[in-house]
Amino acid sequence: MQRWLVWCGFLLACLWVGQNSWTTPALAQDAAPAPAAAPAAAAAPAAPTVKEETIGEKIMWIVKMSGMIGAVILALSIYFVATCGRLFTEYRVEKTVPPAITDQCNAALEKRDLKGLYAVVKGDESEFSRIVRAGISELPAGLPEARAAMERTADVIHSEGERKISMLAVLGSLGPLIGLLGTLKGMIGAFGEIAKSEGTQLKASAVAGEISHALLLTFEGVMLSVPAIFLHAVFRNKITALQDHAAGLADELVSKVAGMAKRPASAPASTTSAAPPSPSA
Repeated sequence: MQRWLVWCGFLLACLWVGQNSWTTPALAQDAAPAPAAAPAAAAAPAAPTVKEETIGEKIMWIVKMSGMIGAVILALSIYFVATCGRLFTEYRVEKTVPPAITDQCNAALEKRDLKGLYAVVKGDESEFSRIVRAGISELPAGLPEARAAMERTADVIHSEGERKISMLAVLGSLGPLIGLLGTLKGMIGAFGEIAKSEGTQLKASAVAGEISHALLLTFEGVMLSVPAIFLHAVFRNKITALQDHAAGLADELVSKVAGMAKRPASAPASTTSAAPPSPSA
């Protein structure tokens, strides 16, 4: 939840920076009358003053110009931030290879308690435990078969991770398309204003408003697309690195279990626990 709040704050900060990049000053005529004693011809025209917009006015302008398409982009942005927060929480070394599980496995291995080791990984659903569990289940058939089972399990885990981050790639592709839809809508409105002004004076403010609408939605779509594409690549590399780390530790552990099962036990009391457990254990 804290990571989600951080990402929401980051999104709001980006929105604030984007708002400050737009300057839409309003020109206001000075209402002060010319002195009565001065002739009308000598009265100098009042210089226009620039009225700076407040942040609230800028936000209201953005909301008004974005419309329904901007609301869709905002909803996708909230979903994007929530998804990234969940992925950052889920894909950590402490989640894929829990230190408590590895310590329990090493302790059981030192005691030659292979059934206890299998019970430890059977009660855990981390990537490390799933790979080790698959390898030990196939260990009675031989170490090559066990490693093949571990590779298959690792492939399944990798596919699950790819599915979880696939929506980031979708958002990266969808953002510019939604922005392009807004661009087309704005340009159609701008040319429509030009077409309606035939025979009359063209309203430049109306045309500029439609063009601003088009460019604003394009900007919002790109602002959604760029971080989505970047973070999709980051999470894809992170998933691969964490999976390789978990698979390497699991292969090392299963290799030790296989070597221990081949060696005779040092004491009669531990002979029965030296054999790897069956898949039904």
